[in-house]
Amino acid sequence: MAVDADTMVERRRLRRKLSFWRVIAFLVAAGAILAVAGFGAKDNFGAQIARVPITGVIGDDWRQREFLRKLGETDRVKAVILAINSPGGTTAGGEALYEAIRTLSEKKPVVATIGTVGASAAYLAAIAADRVIARETSITGSIGVLFQWANFVELAQKVGVDMRVVKSDPLKAEPSPFNEDTPEETQVLADLITDSHKWFLERVADRRGMTAAQARELGNGRIWSGRRAIDLNIIDAIGGEETARAWLVSERGVSEDAKIVEWTVDGALNELGISGRFAAFFRKLDGLQKLANKVGELVPVDGLMSVWEPQAIED
Repeated sequence: MAVDADTMVERRRLRRKLSFWRVIAFLVAAGAILAVAGFGAKDNFGAQIARVPITGVIGDDWRQREFLRKLGETDRVKAVILAINSPGGTTAGGEALYEAIRTLSEKKPVVATIGTVGASAAYLAAIAADRVIARETSITGSIGVLFQWANFVELAQKVGVDMRVVKSDPLKAEPSPFNEDTPEETQVLADLITDSHKWFLERVADRRGMTAAQARELGNGRIWSGRRAIDLNIIDAIGGEETARAWLVSERGVSEDAKIVEWTVDGALNELGISGRFAAFFRKLDGLQKLANKVGELVPVDGLMSVWEPQAIED
């Protein structure tokens, strides 16, 4: 279909207009980044106390270990507060996290604050710090190890399932949910639990200044409130983040001007060495966000908007 001259002129005018707004959007984005970078350099690139959340079920997480290693090499971070809220996790995961925190504490003072719960492998992570702080009603302790499995023998018989297996030795892949447990199988697991529990108790005795007998008495698997834990020398003080900060200032010489800034493993900007607060500041630029939305109505600029509203960042 032929296009008349007026239509062609209108299309050219529209293309020029869109190009103009693309340039404007780019300049606005660049200016915003430079302005925020200038603010960040003043506000966040000075002395910092890094708040590192340890939440959920603890596993063997190499990304977390690498994050802690890099944090130890970051000059502007003068100390670390581990914000723990976790029921625990795997023994290997707890061991790996414990070792990573001990390595970190050789480079910077580290304080652990226990929120709602810091038990089992999470308590193991806490005692890797130089000081452990919890609320009076925090749940902590649970110094112990367990192994659980289900047994489906009766269920399999009822539904007509006959599980068959060929293996090199009787103890291979046991216990199985499709076999009745034998004394030999139970003993294998008991030996495994005893050995792992012994390792846990050794860490408790070492970090809490206890004898082996004292650690064993407390390591019976039970949980304790924070107010009981301090009497038992399971923690060092009652309080929260401000208590941790005050100790770092008074006992470890951290500057009173040091800001507490959240650092997270999944913070995309943190991976580039930019603090969590820097990222949060981006999200608070309401005026620029409105401008971004206005530009977005005129021309597709999703890439620029992702600078102003980074979806991958969580504080």
